[in-house]
Amino acid sequence: MQARCEFILGGQRSGKSRRAELLARDWLVQSPDHKAVMIATAMAWDDEMKDRIARHQLDRAERVPGMTTVEEPVNLGEAVQTHSKPQTIVVVDCLTLWLTNLLMPHEDVERSLKNRLNLPPGQEIQAQAASLLIAIKNAPGPVILVGNEIGLGVIPMGRETRDFVDALGRLNQEVAAACERVTFMAAGLPLTLKGQA
Repeated sequence: MQARCEFILGGQRSGKSRRAELLARDWLVQSPDHKAVMIATAMAWDDEMKDRIARHQLDRAERVPGMTTVEEPVNLGEAVQTHSKPQTIVVVDCLTLWLTNLLMPHEDVERSLKNRLNLPPGQEIQAQAASLLIAIKNAPGPVILVGNEIGLGVIPMGRETRDFVDALGRLNQEVAAACERVTFMAAGLPLTLKGQA
């Protein structure tokens, strides 16, 4: 059974994105009226990231033909609000890269943030997170969000890294509280943490 909102988290290469794509594919086959939109938050910072994004796009096109992709590295709440419709499933991949864009912005992102609310960085992140949570709550169609769980390992050295791990942990908790179902992925296997499997 499709949850109205599901948060899928796990480590890198745990099967998070694949699960989100398969849920979108299942949604599409339920009705000819159904649509699927992927909101991608990644930015191509370097050649390796460009290759990674291109590979993801090819894999996604093969697994979920018919899913539209929208790139939005910053204004995620607005993007969810814009694309969510009763007959449209929205997949957000991923919250971790989105938070990275907000905490360590590329020049283009930094300009966008400054032009948007003109808030200090910490308040801008809080405002963006609040906007996303409202969009999740008010979404008329199903929403699937993908994010990383990075707090299970060794405590990192360096203040910036610890700040990022803390910020992601807080974001994950807030999104998990807002979603009907939370699924943890490990080795391609789903473990339901909240809601019905």
